[in-house]
Amino acid sequence: MSRFQLNKTKTSCRTNATKTKTEEEERFSCVEITAGFMRVMVSRWILLLFSCLLLSRLLTLPQLRNIGRAYHQWAPDPASSRLIMPEPSVRDDKFVEVPQIVWGLNNQKIALARAALTARKLNRTLLMPNLSASLFYKETDLLEPLGFDQLFSLHRFNSLCDGFVRISSMNSSEFSDVFVVAKGNGRRWTAERDMAQLEECNTPEIARYTVIKLEGKHPFLWHDHWPIVDYARIFECLVLVDNLSAQVSRVVSKLKSLSSPTGIEDNEIRMSPFMFQPKYVAVHMRIEKDWMIHCKKLEMRSKARNGKDLRICSSKEEIMKRVANIPGLEKPSVVYLAVADDLLEDKTLLEGWSGFLAPYEKKKLGVMDIYSKYPYLIQSAIDYEVCLQADTFVGNSFSTFSSLIVLQRSMRINKARDCEGSTMASYAYNIEGPAGGPQRWATNMSDLSLAAISYGSNEVSCM
Repeated sequence: MSRFQLNKTKTSCRTNATKTKTEEEERFSCVEITAGFMRVMVSRWILLLFSCLLLSRLLTLPQLRNIGRAYHQWAPDPASSRLIMPEPSVRDDKFVEVPQIVWGLNNQKIALARAALTARKLNRTLLMPNLSASLFYKETDLLEPLGFDQLFSLHRFNSLCDGFVRISSMNSSEFSDVFVVAKGNGRRWTAERDMAQLEECNTPEIARYTVIKLEGKHPFLWHDHWPIVDYARIFECLVLVDNLSAQVSRVVSKLKSLSSPTGIEDNEIRMSPFMFQPKYVAVHMRIEKDWMIHCKKLEMRSKARNGKDLRICSSKEEIMKRVANIPGLEKPSVVYLAVADDLLEDKTLLEGWSGFLAPYEKKKLGVMDIYSKYPYLIQSAIDYEVCLQADTFVGNSFSTFSSLIVLQRSMRINKARDCEGSTMASYAYNIEGPAGGPQRWATNMSDLSLAAISYGSNEVSCM
């Protein structure tokens, strides 16, 4: 090979080597540029995602806080309640039987809780009592019995109150060893004597019996030995049976559909549940003729005995005015009027309300068919749940029905804000509050008895 050819070959090799190196550098550069581009894109996507999450949180945080407050379970104060202490399981081989429970829904719920707490005191299971479907006060022979499990779920009760109290579906006739205890009557039968009788039932001579049957006056009239938190725990265990819960949902759905803004479709509401929440106000109106007679007598009796002017009675006009003056009430607002239709004589119930309030009773709401097929007790139970679930509740502080609703609502809100926030707010329309509105109302959960709730009071803990 000539020198020229050799030099040409060497040059060609160097050129090829240079090309190869250049191509490798270009490929490496391209990979590096691509990787850099991907890093930038990923960073931007992460930043965008973080921004969206932050914006979503800022938009929904107030609603989430409200929802959290609405369903916050109240925790009893360790210094004032025995509920947080470890409790032994209730015996399921010893029982207590009580007389048929009578009167209105609120009286029957209190009587039922008092019977269960009595059984708890004796470390026994309560045999499932009969409630009363009809509303009779004196004609006891006309009372229509209603089994506990026809109104409340027995399974849910025992599940929620597990370890605290228990109800059995068994009957005392299934046992041969039954010890009968007659509950005392009259003014001489004091709370101390009543408790001594219960203590005696725990002595070995009586405790050996499988069933202790308590006879005499019905449990609502028994002496009260337990703090309000014990009652509250039992009330939370009283869940309606499924078919009645479904009827409550129908009524609540109708009220919320009326409060939905025009043009918002149901599917849009379901897609953005935190951006739109239909609300309604429930008012327990005590303006029936028998109530007005009763409350006037109570006011006169208080004036004569104590020289105090109790505010118990409220006319329809006063109720309407105070509801309209509730601070921060949304405009417009749907207002459900919970009234005893059979006892109401005023046919102008829906007239005279402020323009931004849209009042509905059962007939106008189109749910009369739901209520009419049930006896009085079940009608009251449905109304109770509708009021309990309302965003704002307004009642009479001397009404036991209203008081029990406020008790349960007080348990379900953040105790630190129950007199400040708007979530699950409750008011007493018979007591004037700021700006001519009703007084804010929450139950004093540290009370040592249910007396204030059972017999009415002007003492509301938000004053």
